[in-house]
Amino acid sequence: MASSSSPAPSSQYPGPHDIFVSFRGEDTRGNFTSHLHAALRRNEIDTYIDEGIEKGDEVWLCLEKAIEDSTMLLVVLLVVFSENYASSTWCLKELAKILDLCRNQDHLVIPVFYKVEPSDVRKQSGS
Repeated sequence: MASSSSPAPSSQYPGPHDIFVSFRGEDTRGNFTSHLHAALRRNEIDTYIDEGIEKGDEVWLCLEKAIEDSTMLLVVLLVVFSENYASSTWCLKELAKILDLCRNQDHLVIPVFYKVEPSDVRKQSGS
């Protein structure tokens, strides 16, 4: 975690960061995720969210590097499941990468359910 008394660095890469947050931007960027990100930064936890990434071919390379670097540093990754999370190819690629990297390591993937029931995700029902 960030150890200095100054505010945590920007979530724009370069990293590595203490925590990687996977989320569906259209569902949670302007509300839940931005509040979560701000609260973690206030507590000097350097959190990566995908703000500032230009759309295009380099998006996945940047996200993949941020996930890989986060799994080397810390044991916590947050996945914010929202109503349309599963409809995003990017979100599903992030989730697959997170689970792949964490499968054989002692990392903790914390699911956060934003306006969805855990059973909807578990049973893959609803949107």
